[in-house]
Amino acid sequence: MKVMLRVNDAGNLTVYVPKKDLEEVVVKQTDGAEGKILTLANGWELEFREIPDVANLPKTLEAKKLE
Repeated sequence: MKVMLRVNDAGNLTVYVPKKDLEEVVVKQTDGAEGKILTLANGWELEFREIPDVANLPKTLEAKKLE
């Protein structure tokens, strides 16, 4: 799924999912088998092949929702 990563006004990394009209703060980052796994405040876990440097955000990326 396509998502947008950005940094909010408080300096927190957030993920916006356009198809769900959902924006959540990232509460945890871990390494996964194929890249980084971001855990959102709502409990979702999204896996990214690579996450760009914060200076290069906002950016739209492909993510895989883990079950």
